[in-house]
Amino acid sequence: MQPTYNPLLETFDEAPFSKIETKHYKPAILEAIKKARKEIDEIAGSKETPTFENTVAALDFAGKQLDRVTSIFFNLNSAETNKEIQQIAQEVSPLLTEFKNDTILNKALFERVKKVFQEQENLDLGVEEKTLLEKKYKAFSRNGANLPEEKQQELRKIDKQLSSLSLKFGENVLEETNKFELHITDEEDLKGLPESFREEAKSTAEDKGKEGWIFTLQYPSYIPFMKYIENRELRKKMAIAFGAKGFHGDELDNQENVLKIAKLRHQRANLLGFKTHAHFVLEQRMAETPEKVNDFLNELLEKAKPAAEREFAELENFAKKLDKINNLEKWDAAYYGEKLKQEIFNLNDEKLKPYFKLQNVIEGVFLVANKLYGLSFNEVFDVDKYHPDVKTYRVTDEYDEEVALFYADFHPREGKRNGAWMTIYKQQAIENGKNERPHISIVCNFTKPSKTEPSLLTFNEVTTLFHEFGHALHGMLANTTYPSLSGANVYWDFVELPSQVLENWCYEKEALQLFAKHYKTGEDIPMELVGKIKESANFHEGMATLRQLSFGMLDLSWHGIDPTGITDVKAHEDKAFEPTRLYPDVPENCMSTSFSHIFQGGYSAGYYSYKWAEVLDADTFEYFQEQGIFSREVANKFRENILSRGGTEHPMELYKRFRGKEPQPDALLKRAGLIPN
Repeated sequence: MQPTYNPLLETFDEAPFSKIETKHYKPAILEAIKKARKEIDEIAGSKETPTFENTVAALDFAGKQLDRVTSIFFNLNSAETNKEIQQIAQEVSPLLTEFKNDTILNKALFERVKKVFQEQENLDLGVEEKTLLEKKYKAFSRNGANLPEEKQQELRKIDKQLSSLSLKFGENVLEETNKFELHITDEEDLKGLPESFREEAKSTAEDKGKEGWIFTLQYPSYIPFMKYIENRELRKKMAIAFGAKGFHGDELDNQENVLKIAKLRHQRANLLGFKTHAHFVLEQRMAETPEKVNDFLNELLEKAKPAAEREFAELENFAKKLDKINNLEKWDAAYYGEKLKQEIFNLNDEKLKPYFKLQNVIEGVFLVANKLYGLSFNEVFDVDKYHPDVKTYRVTDEYDEEVALFYADFHPREGKRNGAWMTIYKQQAIENGKNERPHISIVCNFTKPSKTEPSLLTFNEVTTLFHEFGHALHGMLANTTYPSLSGANVYWDFVELPSQVLENWCYEKEALQLFAKHYKTGEDIPMELVGKIKESANFHEGMATLRQLSFGMLDLSWHGIDPTGITDVKAHEDKAFEPTRLYPDVPENCMSTSFSHIFQGGYSAGYYSYKWAEVLDADTFEYFQEQGIFSREVANKFRENILSRGGTEHPMELYKRFRGKEPQPDALLKRAGLIPN
């Protein structure tokens, strides 16, 4: 009998999206696990004396097909999912966890790795090889290889449960986001909302076969609604719906999932000899310990809180003067913040959006990359894609050599989770003398084109595009030998540096002149508006900083303590938010139940890393400003020491080599206006 054709099991370079059917995923993953097991067993069972090449390097390249198949599957589970794909994810995740644990807990394999590790002083290893050896050894030792058999079985059980729970958490958040809609039939209720957003809401209603306007919890719908709608009761309704995801006491409720995930992570850390999950995670971060993270967050809190309280008082007085609002609530924040910003700077999204047509911004970020790193992006139409919205580009350098394949997916859909992220379909590595170039993707949720206008971005969406593209550059410019050290495979509190630093170009005249052109007339953005973008960059920076700190503190409140005594998710969260609270609490809302970054993504005990990386990015950009924002000399140093080096050395060593010194928080505090320039 002929084996059934499965495109995922064929040899391919570019992901064969058009040939893949949902039925192909599970058989392909099962077969790829089988093949990867065989590769691992061959390394573990080898009769040859363990060497770096036949054990450590071989292990890094093992399971390549499994990596490719699962990267396609799980990326689509985020960007283009459905019930069938979610069901498959629930079925295969425990199997993948089991395979991972079988590898980590393979005694013969660990003995070989340990032997190489113990003899490293006698081996002639380069920096990258030493880093890989340490990483591989720690992957075993930190994940139970030294535990007795019964403890290893316990670890396996915990990992399976965690894998399933985090998937369920994410599915619930997605379903909650998709199921809510605010249907408006009275045009009076749209007062304050600009025409372009009305048109988008009308189009959403038409797509659903309804009259009037429909608003959803997807960011391009939710954020303008909260910023512009005058009807306070409707803003309240939307805000409560947004903040109550996973907190309704129904089948999509995530409270139990949150408690179970936090407690299982703690149990796992204890089993491995760590005090808390945060102690386990931070051992392999620049920050090193929860104590250091707490000190870092509290130092910023001390600097930001007085400014945040002043800004909040100013906003309260403004709302009272404008609309006799006595008690400012969370659903007032964006609305009055936007009104005050307009009054102070005479600047709003409606003035800016005509200059930020999506296509122009894409070309703009490509131009910035060209000026800094000599890259060219050519759109191609012969590459398979998983949805018609996806754009594909071949990336080349100044010598016309291939650098990467780049996918970009910009607009919201029902099968796509909220937010924006970078992902990888093929990792860069040097194998058999060939430098395999990476396939990188960014996924966003930007305002769609309407019947009368192209996709016009808010300024926040412009910075989001630059942010994700910064991550993409980290992946594209990777130039390492081993896949697990390539591109964004770096310490988690270092990974945001390339993304956050690129956002700075959005505020600079020299960069804006490249792409900020009126979508109708083609005229450059007026210098007066550029000045206002720059001036308003620090608007309510104290409150924005406090908000980020509150998320970092909430994360550590779950992961930096023993959570076994926590029974009430909301009460625990309220206590964690106390030092950063400005607005009254909303009893119907709970952030933890939809905090996907820490309960589904990889940010558990790591949310602080956004602020940590801001220190690095402000310090980095200060260097660019000193030499010129398009200085090829500084860009080359950044490329050679940061972007191309991935995780081949400790990030502080790489950073010091680039900058000549350790980063100073003063650059961030000055940029944020929290200390004098």
